[in-house]
Amino acid sequence: MATMDWPQRLWVVRHGQSAGNVARDAAEANGSVVIELATRDADVSLSGLGQQQARALGDWFARLPARRRPNVLYASPFVRARQTSEILVQRFNRSLKPCIDERLREKEFGVLDRFTRAGIRERFPELAEQLTSVGKFYFRPPGGESWCDVILRLRSLVEMLRRDDSSKRVLIISHQVIVNCIRYLIEHLDERGILEIDAKADVPNCGVVEYARGRSGLQLVRANFIQPLRESSAPVTRGSDTPGGPK
Repeated sequence: MATMDWPQRLWVVRHGQSAGNVARDAAEANGSVVIELATRDADVSLSGLGQQQARALGDWFARLPARRRPNVLYASPFVRARQTSEILVQRFNRSLKPCIDERLREKEFGVLDRFTRAGIRERFPELAEQLTSVGKFYFRPPGGESWCDVILRLRSLVEMLRRDDSSKRVLIISHQVIVNCIRYLIEHLDERGILEIDAKADVPNCGVVEYARGRSGLQLVRANFIQPLRESSAPVTRGSDTPGGPK
């Protein structure tokens, strides 16, 4: 496999904490059936804490030498990811324009949208049973996506990186499942490997997965890197993305 057609550096980042993350945590803690949100998922914005996390990460990129900072930026079209990307470039490169790519959108939950885990068990017991028997990698809720569906749409994005962004330094801002599915593709993982990573911990908000180009393609440098938040005393949050349902 050719190696020189990969980006020189790749950072894959989950958006900062969103108002949806906060609403989900509250609903799960209260045992609610439904997560209360005033907007559709695509329009959920960052929380105040999420903005602080994005500023901390942007300042970390700003402290890198100019030759090591991202010079290409792709972001999910969802508001929380776009806001994260906009805050980042304000801190380290105001002339860098985010490219919005719909392939980086959140995993679609279909009929399970906005339901908590308890709500799914109560309202959709047959689907809850199917999820348990099939596993989240292959389970596709009606009107939604499986992890495999997400991976399928991301394959063309990875090929685009190799075709259009060879030797560039690429930053991607997206969502928790998307971060893990990109890892699946780049690290040549299988179902068991990526689900083991997912089971260990949620991807932190503004957590960084970083790759550098090596002899055999992109090599993992670090995963779920949160030192930029700690350096600025920004709280670290790891809650699942909203809407409800399986990650």
